[in-house]
Amino acid sequence: MDPTLDSELRNDFLVEAGELVQRLGDQLIGLEASPRDAELLNAVFRAFHTVKGGAGFLAIEPMVQLCHHAEDLLNVARNGQLLLDASRMDALLEALDLLNDMMAALASGSAMAMPPAGLLQRLTPGKAAAPAPAPAPKPVAPPPSDGTIDDSEFEALLDSLYGSSGAPGAPLAAADSGSISDDEFEALLDNLHGKGGQLGATTTAPVVSSTAGTIFDDEFESLLDNLHGKGGQPGANAPAPAPVAASASVAAPAKQAAPAPENTVRVDTARLDALVHRAGELVLVRNRLLSLAAKTGDETLELAATELDRVADALQNAVLGMRMQPVGRLFQRFPRIVRDLSRQLGKEVELVQEGEGTDLDRSLVEALADPMVHLIRNALDHGLEMPDERERAGKPRKGKVTLGASQRGERIVITVSDDGRGMNPEVLRRKAVEKGLMDEAQASRLTENECYEIIFRPGFSTAATVSDISGRGVGMDVVKTRVVELGGTLSVRSQLGKGSTLELAVPLTMAIQRVLMVRVGARLLALPLSNVDEVFELAPGQQQQLDGRVVASHRGRALVLADLGGWVGVDGLAGRHVVVLHIGHMRLGCLVHEVLGREDVMVKPLGPLFQGVPAVAGATVTGDGRLALVMDLAGLSDHDGQLLSSIRMSG
Repeated sequence: MDPTLDSELRNDFLVEAGELVQRLGDQLIGLEASPRDAELLNAVFRAFHTVKGGAGFLAIEPMVQLCHHAEDLLNVARNGQLLLDASRMDALLEALDLLNDMMAALASGSAMAMPPAGLLQRLTPGKAAAPAPAPAPKPVAPPPSDGTIDDSEFEALLDSLYGSSGAPGAPLAAADSGSISDDEFEALLDNLHGKGGQLGATTTAPVVSSTAGTIFDDEFESLLDNLHGKGGQPGANAPAPAPVAASASVAAPAKQAAPAPENTVRVDTARLDALVHRAGELVLVRNRLLSLAAKTGDETLELAATELDRVADALQNAVLGMRMQPVGRLFQRFPRIVRDLSRQLGKEVELVQEGEGTDLDRSLVEALADPMVHLIRNALDHGLEMPDERERAGKPRKGKVTLGASQRGERIVITVSDDGRGMNPEVLRRKAVEKGLMDEAQASRLTENECYEIIFRPGFSTAATVSDISGRGVGMDVVKTRVVELGGTLSVRSQLGKGSTLELAVPLTMAIQRVLMVRVGARLLALPLSNVDEVFELAPGQQQQLDGRVVASHRGRALVLADLGGWVGVDGLAGRHVVVLHIGHMRLGCLVHEVLGREDVMVKPLGPLFQGVPAVAGATVTGDGRLALVMDLAGLSDHDGQLLSSIRMSG
């Protein structure tokens, strides 16, 4: 085979099979909860069967063997000869894990080993129990007016010819998958047409059979008319089971409906990213033109700039929409994680998912996967009690973990809630002092919400023992760091004895950022708007010293102030404008000289010479052609040791 064609076939297979394999995780978890669900059984069977077919075409024998054994087990379950218990579900889930590994190996061109014999043995159905008596046949609805039939009608058609177990004369074994082989279909045609290609010995209107061994549309229509009658049910006008006496007249073939046009197309992600990049460039040009129009006062130029603004905004939204994926793509991996962890911990857990249709930038789907795993593990291990403990507390033995997603303005908010034991603020204060994170005086001043935020401090853990799941003093601080890197925030709410909720908020998209442009001295800085809470101007006497820090009394609380002039190297007095930022779970007021307004910008990397420069995410060009640094707020706090200390002390 031509190498280029072979590569294309492999890539097509990876895409098609990958979609099936992604859905299999959820489907198998659902099947474990409802092992008699015929629809789920059929869906899982079809997925393994389809992957096996594609792998067979590409001669990927390990994948064929694995899918074949899983298919055999599922087919026996579909026939009602066994029930998929926990051990068989474990084997199917292990097969899914191995199938994912095989897909990854195929994508990377790595060697692929045959499936372990032990796993194949566990997937072998064994001696099947006698099947339950077949239910009485249900009436089959008349065929649609266009002459087509559905699967159940075609099954009834075969039963009317073969009976429920075999063909007239010599029995004909049915395929394990419920379909018929080429030989069986040829026997069906011979039974109807006769060896010479006519429809039985008594048929007065012969039907020409295709020389290729197939059957044409008019032949199939005639077959249906002979069995259904004109609009009747299978077997209504023909003796059963066979041979079939035909009517003297043959119906004219029905007009074939035009195939539905394709309404989707797959686009390589590199091309999509290039389109997003060009749209971002257009946004910068739009900003520049609007600035020029405002300066010149030319009415014609202003009208043209306004029109470009409208078109560029529509294009930007359309392009960003192409990058969006339902957050369900992120959620679909968690039922399996919850299932495995709950069994490992000996807990009974129900997972509820809400808002799976909320759209999220595709780059964030993968970026949030690891942080979400940490949050799920924390909820199951620390949040939920053991079943007996829940029962003593008057709760259901089965705990509930809820994953939710929603859009709030320019942010996507994802929540992980549990109905477990909740957090005890006093325990958190005591642990923080024991670990040297703060002294007793500082701990006593913490509000209840600030106590909850202690769990995000590096090295903090309330676990009494170290386990493979949590309790190593790492995890939640890693989650916070990663979320902040994405320009997001992480907060926690809790009620003792009722449960906890962790809320993760990230920007709607990472391709084009909305920023607040500020001036510090002669330098322009772009602050991610998703981290900006508000802006206000300091009044005389509003700022004061507290515990060696400069704070401002704002909304009844002490707000720690930081002068960005010192960071950019601007001498002189700090500005009087305050931009209130949230960096992770912390709040900070940044002093600047001027607030210029909001802009949509595309962040450009600064090149290898500037890699690793703290607090700088990149640069952008403003509407008037000047260069502005886009701030990495997490890096800012990490770079300035004194500032970082102040933020931590303020909670």
